[in-house]
Amino acid sequence: MSKQLLKSGTSVGANIHEADFAVSKADFISKMQIALKELAETEYWLIVLERTGYLPAEQCFLKEKCMSIKRMLIASLNTSKSN
Repeated sequence: MSKQLLKSGTSVGANIHEADFAVSKADFISKMQIALKELAETEYWLIVLERTGYLPAEQCFLKEKCMSIKRMLIASLNTSKSN
């Protein structure tokens, strides 16, 4: 589970970074949507790890960080799609 969390969590940042160098608006939106999907997977693994006791209570702030990043990604996608 921790490997899955590592993969999806690092993929979010990689896709956002890649979106910075998008060749078109559609490419930017696509990369940001992939980042959002990877973030959803990361959030899932955090929930699983928490419920199974593998994520200590003091690390639960990570879910809050996911929610903050999710709001930023959604806002960025909404802005990109409306412009």
